Amino acid sequence: MYSFREYIDLPYAQTPSRDLYHEFDLFAPSVQGETALLPLICFVHGGAWRSEDKSYHRSLARKLVNSTGYPVALPNYRLTPKSPTADDYLHHPTHAEDILQFLKYILSWGGPESRALYDPSMIYLLGHSCGAHMVTSILLDSSHVTPSLTPPPNVLKAVQGVVLSEGIYDLQELLKSFPGYRDWFIENAFGKRDDFSLFSTTSLDAREHAMHIEWLVIHSKGDTLVDEVQSRLMYTHLRSLYRRRDRLADNYIKMSFDDLDEEHNDLLRGDKFVQIVTDFIRGQQSTN
Repeated sequence: MYSFREYIDLPYAQTPSRDLYHEFDLFAPSVQGETALLPLICFVHGGAWRSEDKSYHRSLARKLVNSTGYPVALPNYRLTPKSPTADDYLHHPTHAEDILQFLKYILSWGGPESRALYDPSMIYLLGHSCGAHMVTSILLDSSHVTPSLTPPPNVLKAVQGVVLSEGIYDLQELLKSFPGYRDWFIENAFGKRDDFSLFSTTSLDAREHAMHIEWLVIHSKGDTLVDEVQSRLMYTHLRSLYRRRDRLADNYIKMSFDDLDEEHNDLLRGDKFVQIVTDFIRGQQSTN
């Protein structure tokens, strides 16, 4: 077990007054003496673009710190209203724009008390459910659809690994399995349209400066809210991107489709998910 400090409700954007949606929590192991700075793990929560809060995942963050020994950050982002109106709505890519703003911030932030608590050149991103869509919209080349999600080179170079869990990537395919999701959250988050293929991250090309990134795609056999089709589409797509650039896909793209049997959100409260993430990150670090 590691001793660590918790920094709660830290702002990552300058706003006229406190803005809960532009804050993050940081859980950092206590540092004894002069030691090398550690990689930072960032968890982007799900919630169908309309719900959840970083505070829901503090227990997961503490488990990840204890398992990896690395600091963990939990960012909030703006949410789509559950009952939007013509004057009160929020569409993609605004949610992901906030996450990109957070990533830019943590690369230049000096840390609480002007003391760095992590190595900003070593970032690991975890995206769960719709959080996986946001992460892939940023790290894959969505510039022709959402140019505001184009990250600067230093963000891409800093990201060493990505874990995608129970992800939503192809909205059209999702609607084939769950047609009720259109009215529940997809139209509210993406606007009313006949076809949502434009926002599929399984059709996006790779970005320059990002081909060093290693990926782990996770899906639980017990997930009844998002089907495995989504994760298999992303896994296959990522492998094809690396093969096209003469990279050995097995070295960069990994999957875990048979190790978990919990429900969509329940797996985040279990120990197995934490161990899978830890093994991936620690394994990647040992080869660098």
